Amino acid sequence: MSGSIKYLFFLSCLVISITNVHPASAHKVEISSDVGATLHIEPNDNPRAGESTQAWFALTRKGGKVIPLKQCNCQLAVYAEPHSPKEPALLEPSLTPVTAERYQGIPGADIIFPKPGAYQLQLSGSPANGASFKPFKFKFEVTVASGTTANSQLVQDVNNAPTQSINTSLGTIVTVLAILLGLGILFFLVQTVRRN
Repeated sequence: MSGSIKYLFFLSCLVISITNVHPASAHKVEISSDVGATLHIEPNDNPRAGESTQAWFALTRKGGKVIPLKQCNCQLAVYAEPHSPKEPALLEPSLTPVTAERYQGIPGADIIFPKPGAYQLQLSGSPANGASFKPFKFKFEVTVASGTTANSQLVQDVNNAPTQSINTSLGTIVTVLAILLGLGILFFLVQTVRRN
C-alpha cells in the first residue's frame, strides 16, 4: 500500500506541474553583441489576426542604458513562418517612438497580422545621431491567434482566401491531458480502495 501512495503522490505532483504550464511568456528577450532587445506585443503578448496590435522593442546597451528610436536607424520586417531567406517580407511596418512601461521613445509599430499562425519579427538597426553601439539584428517568433469573427471576415475578404482558425493551443492540450491523467489517478484510487 505504501508503494501505491508514493506512486499516487508522484502522479499528483505531475498533474500539478503540467497544469501550471503557461504557453506564452510575458516578454521575449534577445541579445546581439552589445545590444539587448525586449519585445512586447499588446494586448498581453497575445496578438490576434485581423486586429491592430502594437509591438514595441525596448533596446538597451550593456549596463541597461536605453537606446531610443532617435538614436537608431531601425527597420522592422514581418515574415510568415516558415519562410526562405530570400523571400520578401510580408509586412514592413513603420517604426515610431513609443513610451511603454519605464521606457520612453523606444521603437514601436502597429501591426495587423493577416491570418492566425506563426510569424517572425526581424528588427535590425545601426547607430544614428552620434550613438555608439554595434549594428544588430533580432529575430522574434510570434504566434498569432484567430481574431473576432468580424475581423476574420475582413481579412478573408482582403486576401480573397479562406482563413483557417486555430482552435487548439498548447494550453488546451495540456489541460485535456491533465484532466485525463487526473481521471486515471481517480480510477486507480477507486480500484485500490475496492481491493482493500
